[in-house]
Amino acid sequence: MNELTFQSAVKLAEAIQAGQVSSLELLELYLERVQRFNPKLNAIVQTCPDEARKKAQQADEALSRGESWGPLHGVPVTIKDTLEVAGMPCTSGAPALRDHMPENNAETVKAYLNAGAVIFGKTNVPLYGGDIQSFNKVYGQTNNPWNLKHTPGGSSGGAAAALSAGLTSLEIGSDIGGSIRTPAHFCGIYGHKPSYGIVAQKGHIPPPPGIFKGEHGTSMDIMVVGPLARNIDDIALAMDLLVGPEPAENRAWQIRLPKARKNKLKDLKIGLWLDDPVCPVDSSVGDVLQGAVDRLSSNGAQILEKRPDVDFAQSHGCFLSLLAAVMGAGTPDKYFDKWLEEIKELSPDDQSYLARHLRGATQLHRDWAFKDSLRQVIRQKWADFFREFDILICPPAPLPAIAHDPRYLYDRTITVNGRQREYMDLIGWAGLIGVAHLPSTVVPAGFAKSGLPVGMQIVGPYLEDRTPIYSAKLISDVIGGFIPPEGY
Repeated sequence: MNELTFQSAVKLAEAIQAGQVSSLELLELYLERVQRFNPKLNAIVQTCPDEARKKAQQADEALSRGESWGPLHGVPVTIKDTLEVAGMPCTSGAPALRDHMPENNAETVKAYLNAGAVIFGKTNVPLYGGDIQSFNKVYGQTNNPWNLKHTPGGSSGGAAAALSAGLTSLEIGSDIGGSIRTPAHFCGIYGHKPSYGIVAQKGHIPPPPGIFKGEHGTSMDIMVVGPLARNIDDIALAMDLLVGPEPAENRAWQIRLPKARKNKLKDLKIGLWLDDPVCPVDSSVGDVLQGAVDRLSSNGAQILEKRPDVDFAQSHGCFLSLLAAVMGAGTPDKYFDKWLEEIKELSPDDQSYLARHLRGATQLHRDWAFKDSLRQVIRQKWADFFREFDILICPPAPLPAIAHDPRYLYDRTITVNGRQREYMDLIGWAGLIGVAHLPSTVVPAGFAKSGLPVGMQIVGPYLEDRTPIYSAKLISDVIGGFIPPEGY
């Protein structure tokens, strides 16, 4: 049974269909591993073993009658704790939601269930999914299986840690500032940030639960929901399941993504953006990425050190302002009023992340509209680039997994190439892609000298998600894929 632990969800589904293993046996394997390894990781924070066993038994009985529920028939999966699963707590890491028990499933959760998946647990997140680490006052701190003193990232940190340690087969994450891509990079797995607007957000927290009880809801700017996995084939399958409009639009709209542009590595035209003075990349990441690029080149890939005509500083400023506007919209009045007073004391020259956050969170709608227009200019520059290039390779983040740092967000710092930088530089490369609404796939690229994983971010054209996903498959064939951490 242990040889099944790190198999892809696709292979596990095939094994169940072929009668090589039952859904119940597979579920028991993962539950036993959760009991054995999760205490030191704290990746999975809620389980429903009795309900999951009942569902797995039903899956096995259905299969014995010749019935198939779909491509994930009987496969045990877990779900990030910002997505509602009916009958399981969904806290989004917030003490105020400790007792929140959803009656309905998030749209993305429905997609996995409709494909036959068996949900057996929820994975940890930071408070309201708003950090690059995963700890909260409800469930505590999640550790990285590659080094317990380091974070698995956030906000999908529990999901990434559980996948990397072999505690689950497939996950769903969400991403507004790298919350899928950074944990994938930190934990040595795959993650895909979809094009904005092609996967339904309904059932995600935030926004707060209970507001949108019908088919209508609100979509957060920049934020997307997408899959995390140990295998790129799982990412491709999951995206086929997840893509679709919000419930209110289902009666008329359909989303049909175009095929991947190329099906051979040598035919791909690849741009490169491995570093930038606005958000410097540490050599521990840069050296691994350069080594991977060299291997791709020696295997026939067409790689040119060209990038879109996008000013990183301008794009980053636009992203931070729009991101802060999202965060500010959900802030309680007592904090928002405090921010309004604090911005009066800010120097015009103060360009710290805290200052940018305060300005963006309290900006006038006129200012937001200007930033949104600037975003469209930036998006056009990316579109122009993708007329010539198929994908762009860049870092997911400037560092491998960082050590746990429980301090106030804006008191934290990081060290890049021996120099102290502001902590929020960690989302610089994620924001570069997110603000332009582009799809990107993170793949395992190798390991830093510290032994921590390093990921590669593969960016594709808007609405052409299949291009970076299939390119990730071609690239992984050359540079390797997921490797389990030692001891699991």
